Amino acid sequence: MSPILKTDKDDEDQELELELVYQRALTTQQRFDLMFRKSREIAEVLLKHGYRKPVEIVKRT
Repeated sequence: MSPILKTDKDDEDQELELELVYQRALTTQQRFDLMFRKSREIAEVLLKHGYRKPVEIVKRT
């Protein structure tokens, strides 16, 4: 579980630092797993809302 940042006001520098600390704590394999999982989630959301892959062009012989 990732840490939660609580501040009184928006602080982009603190947000970035928290994200970097979190990313450094992950192994390379964990980072790739996270990236692939988020990619699948985005693809599912796009599909759910009507955005499909463009039609592939089939090369005729």
